[in-house]
Amino acid sequence: MSQVTESPMKKITLEKVVLNMGLGKSGDIIVVAKKALDHISGKKSSAREAKETQREWGVRQGEPIGVAVTVRGQDARDLLKRLLDAKANQINGKSFDNFGNFSFGIKEHIDIPGVKYDPQVGILGLGISVTLTRPGYGIRKRSKHKASVGKSHTIKSQEAKDYLVKEFGVTIV
Repeated sequence: MSQVTESPMKKITLEKVVLNMGLGKSGDIIVVAKKALDHISGKKSSAREAKETQREWGVRQGEPIGVAVTVRGQDARDLLKRLLDAKANQINGKSFDNFGNFSFGIKEHIDIPGVKYDPQVGILGLGISVTLTRPGYGIRKRSKHKASVGKSHTIKSQEAKDYLVKEFGVTIV
């Protein structure tokens, strides 16, 4: 009897985890949020500037209004495990798209294991975006001969859910 093996090109892997704190204003809060994200991720975070002026909110174009950090590789796996622990290993099924991405939020960053309350930082919320990938996805980003990923090779929502359940023991609600 022959066994059917899955193609190595269909193997799903974790590409990156992006942590984002949208603060809506600049000033000292940006420095505080950078410190918090650096502590959570172990990487250096960067400020994100406003793309356009919003007079109603008092925001000018180019003004830093958020902080983000991208984590890849084994560090991303370890960080994602900690972030999922903060959410009790549960992800909403509506958080997935049809391209191998999912997002969720954490209301209080001190819920993350290993993060202690710091009175100078306070309590901040953050958004987490996770990107899954397959071998061959680089054709979307390369500088020469860009191409789109074929329909049969894109990561469907159900495949991303199955990967999370198998690799991280997550419950989809």
